[in-house]
Amino acid sequence: MDWKTFFDRLGMNGTRWQWRMIKWERDAKAVFRGGSATTNWSVTRILISLNVILFLLMIAQAISTGVGISSIMNPGGYLLIHAGAQFWPLVLANGEWWRCITYAFVHGGLIHITFNMVVLYQIGPMIEEEIGTLRFITLYILTALTATALGFFWQVYYYQQWVTVVGASGSLFGLIGFAISYYHRVGGPVAHNYRNFMLRWAAIAFVFGLLVGADNAGHAGGAMGGALLGWVFPVGVRGRQVLRPFFNALGVFCVIATAASLLIVVASWVF
Repeated sequence: MDWKTFFDRLGMNGTRWQWRMIKWERDAKAVFRGGSATTNWSVTRILISLNVILFLLMIAQAISTGVGISSIMNPGGYLLIHAGAQFWPLVLANGEWWRCITYAFVHGGLIHITFNMVVLYQIGPMIEEEIGTLRFITLYILTALTATALGFFWQVYYYQQWVTVVGASGSLFGLIGFAISYYHRVGGPVAHNYRNFMLRWAAIAFVFGLLVGADNAGHAGGAMGGALLGWVFPVGVRGRQVLRPFFNALGVFCVIATAASLLIVVASWVF
């Protein structure tokens, strides 16, 4: 398609937008070949942005309804549920299954989101570059699901009561668990340095979770899901090529499911 002519007719700088479209097309092809986009807006940065935007919208809602600025440090349970937190009675009774994804984008205060986003910023780019954009999205969302699944059974059989769960830490432990098992399989000094780096982050995150009373069952569920994926994910080029269509389809599904879930949350604020 002649992008220059198209944008010129819209009254925009056709040459500039033509180069942008060429770059985006090149990135899209790289992503579906199993690689990563070359633009500054990696999936890791997009995920961080979504988490921050949702947190700011939640605080803005609290202020607009008179709850107060104190919510920035300790938002109440109702506010968290309204923002998309995981609360299994609503999932089971009302069919709000989108909460199994959106809870990973909701955070219980400024300290909570700051710590999680720092961890994501530190470990996300390394894994995304190693396994590719669509595989990274798949890993992030699937481990959010394994985290909330184990959290469900923990609440039923241990707490014997329902609690509100929020935070990206299930997915973060999923990334860490994946990296530990994956880089262990790769072998060699460099890969083992990456593995040890992730083990240190796992220890730090676990201690932080104990200090703030986090959902350690969810952390365990994310870590186990990630570690399992790390053991079965193909290391060699041949295996990745064979499974590329499967991972591409799974990655696209995860993108659509995540976008739809977040849109449902936003729509619930309006309607």
